[in-house]
Amino acid sequence: MVLPLTYFGNPVLRHKGDPVSEITPELEQFIEDMFDTMEKHRGIGLASQQVGRAIQLTVIDIRPVEDRPSTLELNGEEADPHSIMPLVLLNPEIEPLAAEVSGPEGCLSFPEIYGDVSRPEKIRVKALNERNEPVEFVCGGLLARCVQHETDHLHGILFTDRMDRDTKAELREELDVLQKATKAILAEAAKADSDQ
Repeated sequence: MVLPLTYFGNPVLRHKGDPVSEITPELEQFIEDMFDTMEKHRGIGLASQQVGRAIQLTVIDIRPVEDRPSTLELNGEEADPHSIMPLVLLNPEIEPLAAEVSGPEGCLSFPEIYGDVSRPEKIRVKALNERNEPVEFVCGGLLARCVQHETDHLHGILFTDRMDRDTKAELREELDVLQKATKAILAEAAKADSDQ
């Protein structure tokens, strides 16, 4: 099932997610719905906050992007990044392993808004998967950027927070319009609820 996305201006995007402690049938369905939602909106990553739920869960699938390479190491050996796709990360932890590089990013919670963000080029990731099993890998390129972007979401951090002042200033008008529209929709929904 495709879930409604939350957009910039919705307070849930600023909520730090609660750790996931167990895999329930309801959570398994939620993960499936998150993949459906990500696919529908042609994204490569989606955090639970982006569909209105503040838990430490993100889904990732970089396979649709062919022009931005990724690297992957499993147990110290080079591996095909596509071999671990689609990817579910619960309670992810990140360790930077290389210097920061600047690169373009977008976000499903910020439609049609793009900007450059500096992030470590290579990271080590530790998390649990959808079977509650530990996963650990080292990744670079697009996959590293995507994991960091989504993990930020799980802590209430948005990609605009990572932009330099000039980039953010260029986007200010678009961000203000989106935030205003989101707040208007939320206010209308709250009014409709109180009228019932």
